[in-house]
Amino acid sequence: MIALIQRVRGARVEVAGRITGRIEQGLLVFVCAEPADTEALADKLVAKLLKLRVFSDEAGKMNRSVADVQGGLLIVSQFTLAADTSGGNRPSFTNAAPPELGRRLYERVLATARAQHPTVGEGEFGADMQVHLVNDGPVTIPITLRA
Repeated sequence: MIALIQRVRGARVEVAGRITGRIEQGLLVFVCAEPADTEALADKLVAKLLKLRVFSDEAGKMNRSVADVQGGLLIVSQFTLAADTSGGNRPSFTNAAPPELGRRLYERVLATARAQHPTVGEGEFGADMQVHLVNDGPVTIPITLRA
């Protein structure tokens, strides 16, 4: 699985003018499933998100997790994270999971996150989404997990 995490002061996702998810301070998480990914890997991603220490402590060091600061998670599916640009100017997305698997693993990430964390917002799988955010830092971290 591929994830791109942004520490935010606030973020929201809109689909056709309707807000599907919103958080205040927390992590905006773009998620992309790949063909070999499993539910166990989706669970591992959520565990990593909840423990990742990217929020500042009293000394200004990144030493606190989203759980420590009682922040939210806004989880958005984004197959374009699997883009391959090595062959020219038009990206290829053959490294992304097929839509059925991608949806199933995205929903697993959401369900697992909701079971373990009080504030979880979401995008809409396969939709044309507008993501609004205030990146805090800026802090943007890529994560790649392999089976």
